Amino acid sequence: MSAAITGNILTPDGWVRGAIRFGERIGDIAGALGNPDANGDDFILPGFIDLHVHGGGGRDVMEGGDAAHVIAALHARHGTTSLLATTMTAPLHDIVAALKAVGAACVARRPGSARILGVHLEGPYINPGKLGAQPDYARSATLAEVQQLGSHAPLRLITLAPEMDGHLPLVRALADAGIRVQIGHSTGSYDDGVAALAHGAAGFTHLFNAMAPLHHPAPGMVGAALAHADYAEIIPDLLHVHP
Repeated sequence: MSAAITGNILTPDGWVRGAIRFGERIGDIAGALGNPDANGDDFILPGFIDLHVHGGGGRDVMEGGDAAHVIAALHARHGTTSLLATTMTAPLHDIVAALKAVGAACVARRPGSARILGVHLEGPYINPGKLGAQPDYARSATLAEVQQLGSHAPLRLITLAPEMDGHLPLVRALADAGIRVQIGHSTGSYDDGVAALAHGAAGFTHLFNAMAPLHHPAPGMVGAALAHADYAEIIPDLLHVHP
C-alpha cells in the first residue's frame, strides 16, 4: 500500500518542490528543483538513523518483552526512522533475553514505528576500568560467544575495548564478518587505537567519555580518533562534552 505527501523535499540534488510516493520504501519523487524559502510548503526530510539507542518512553532495551516496540514507536514520532537497539553490560543470560526480544521486533515491525535494523552490543566486552554508566560485568570476548549472541538477533555494531586480551584479532574477524566495530569504554593508548583502526575498527563510541583523555605526552584514544578515524560518536547533551 502506498501513500503520497507533498512539500519541499530534500534530495541528493537539492530541494524539490513536489510529491513523494512511498510504501515501505520511497517509490517516486516528482517535482522541480526550487527554493524552499519562496513558498510556505512543509519540509520533507530523510529520517534519522540512530546507531545508539538504549531506550525511550520510560522503557529500556534490556527489559526485553515489548520494550523494543515501545522504544521504536517513540523514536519514530521524533524523526528517527531506523535504529539499532543498544544493550548494556550485563550477565550473559540477561543479554540473551534482551537479544531474543529485539530479534523478534526486527522481523515484526509495528505500524508507525521506526525500523529496528539490529543490535548495537555495547558491552560486556569493555574495560572494567572505564565502565562509565555500565554495570560491572565487563569481560573479554571470544568469537564463538559473539557468534552465539548473533544467533538471537542481528549484531550490526559492537563497542569494545581493543586493549583487552584477544580483542585486537577479534576486531579483524568481526569486521570481516560484516559487523561494525567501534572503540569505547577503553583505557587503551594511542597505539592501541591506531592498531584497532588498522585491524578494521570503524570508529569510536561517545568520544572523550569512558576513555583516557587527551594529554600532550599521551594522546590516548582521543588522539587516535582525532588523527586517524573517519567517524566518532559524540553525546550532544551539553554535559558529556563541552558545548
